[in-house]
Amino acid sequence: MGGAAGVVGLLLSCPLSSARAQSLEELRDMPIEALSKLDVTSVTRSAASIADAPASIYVITHDDIVRSGTLTLAGILRLAPNLQVMRGGPNETVIAARGLSGNDQAQNFSNKLLVLIDGRTVYSPLFSGVYWDMQDVLPEDVERIEVISGPGATLWGSNAVNGVINIITRDAGASQGLYGTGVVGNRTYDLGLRLGGRTSETASYRLFVKRHENFETASGRDDGSRRTQAGFRVDWNSSPSDALMVQGDGYYGSRSQGTAADEHLYGYDLLTRWRHSGPSGQTLQLQAYYDHTGRHVDDDGGRFSLDTFDVEGQHSFSPGSGHEIVWGGGARASRYEIEDIPGLDFVPDRRTLFVANIFAQDSVALAPALKATVGVKLEGRTYAGLTLLPSARLSWKAGKGMLVWGAVSRAVRSPTPFDRDVVESIGQTIFLTALSSFRSEKLTALELGTRSTLSSRASLSVSAFYNLYDDLRTVEPAPDGFIPLRWGNGIKGDSYGFDAWADIRLADWWRLKPGYSLLIQKFRFKDGSVPLLGISQAGNDPKHRASLRSSMDLGSRINADFDLRYVSALPDPHVPGYIELGARLGWQFEERAELSLSGFNLLHDHHRELPASQATAIRRSIFVALKWTI
Repeated sequence: MGGAAGVVGLLLSCPLSSARAQSLEELRDMPIEALSKLDVTSVTRSAASIADAPASIYVITHDDIVRSGTLTLAGILRLAPNLQVMRGGPNETVIAARGLSGNDQAQNFSNKLLVLIDGRTVYSPLFSGVYWDMQDVLPEDVERIEVISGPGATLWGSNAVNGVINIITRDAGASQGLYGTGVVGNRTYDLGLRLGGRTSETASYRLFVKRHENFETASGRDDGSRRTQAGFRVDWNSSPSDALMVQGDGYYGSRSQGTAADEHLYGYDLLTRWRHSGPSGQTLQLQAYYDHTGRHVDDDGGRFSLDTFDVEGQHSFSPGSGHEIVWGGGARASRYEIEDIPGLDFVPDRRTLFVANIFAQDSVALAPALKATVGVKLEGRTYAGLTLLPSARLSWKAGKGMLVWGAVSRAVRSPTPFDRDVVESIGQTIFLTALSSFRSEKLTALELGTRSTLSSRASLSVSAFYNLYDDLRTVEPAPDGFIPLRWGNGIKGDSYGFDAWADIRLADWWRLKPGYSLLIQKFRFKDGSVPLLGISQAGNDPKHRASLRSSMDLGSRINADFDLRYVSALPDPHVPGYIELGARLGWQFEERAELSLSGFNLLHDHHRELPASQATAIRRSIFVALKWTI
């Protein structure tokens, strides 16, 4: 079904009950001032109004996700103006915040961004990055996505260097009834079914299954991917003060690799969380999960598997005198096995990685309009020993609806098996070997921001930053020759810029969300380091990014959404800048039924977002959607 001109698609999707549809309309129609009071949890690990959050945080709401028409997490995350999302066909995705995306000559992954799905960390401890083709959710089940640009290591750990993405799904009680989905388009199709119900007045459940497939053929190269996922969630509120959640899912998929053998991916996980609310706002939360992931390539192309066990707890309370304290700790063990990957060995090829931490943070009111937040995390992990991760924040309510905040934080990206144990070879020749002396990459960040509710129809957020990096990873020649190459910590430098976005309601039926990010990077090699691959080893990032999202309700039954984005050129390797457009037109022809047409990358037949040596071009896609409730 190649070619955009011949595109016809069909999406079958049973949304939610009419009561839930009404709640979505209430959220969409809520005044800007009321939206600013929505609670977020990623900044302080406890519920707090976004208007009072002293951090650069953007919230992708459930309504944003549904109206975007996108089917993948990477597509949904494009809605956050403080995120840098780059794709290369269906199988290559790079997501970063404030640069250091990692898409240079030596690698094609970002390793300084922490990603969580309902409190479960999904980055791989093998290299500190995220396999985005192994992460999926049913978009209709996502409550919100909280995106923090800037370090969050004090609360979330050493991988939260440049940002945190916290994906929060809906309570099972909010997803009742039968929901189905199916997509057929020129480059994708998606099938899904979800059933939600109640076992009692205090216990709810949902079950789901989803099938997603991308197909892409360019220059005789097959780059398609296929994935099937199923899962469940149970929420039980045994009393007004106690809540228990259990959820899990499993998936299996494969991805084409051109003329090479297919790569298969699979995994399953189980998570449980208990939360107790006590008097005076006191809360106690305990969480544990198990996660298994694996990949293998046909025709003896290698395999790896990873098993992760994690347990954590936290306690929030207010002892009085204006203090709000959250403290806790956790431990994680990750056992991996890596076998028979051509040209890539890990020595040893199996190991158990440990990490344990304890943290505390105190938010204290210094004056009615002035609050200080001070925290520290002590973390110990394999390869890194004990690491201290402090932060301090100050926020001032300068007036009604206006918050000014500043922060200074420290974060690190700890060594992984890819940094310490890897051996790369070409034939019988060892080409690169890791060193046990590789150190953590370090960041000291200074931030200053403001969040303002300008009127009942407009809000603005601006966050400036100055980041000081040291010991960034480099590729160095052998001391007594050229090969084997080795990892080093040979780059230092700084980056600065700002993220800004606004929410503007031009009319009751028309809403605009503009965004802009500026990033200036100045890195240099340290004394004794050899500039073998150039300074782009630190990151190959665009200087400018801009977006404009328009959402219109054309009467009570028709809605139209447009997403325009601009990304400037990548410097080295050079990738031209581009402008692209996504659009969705929906028509609710019955109370519980909607027909819609969606398209992505509409301005060009194809464009590049990553270097040609690493990924294919992104092509135009279009499909039609039909939704109804049974």
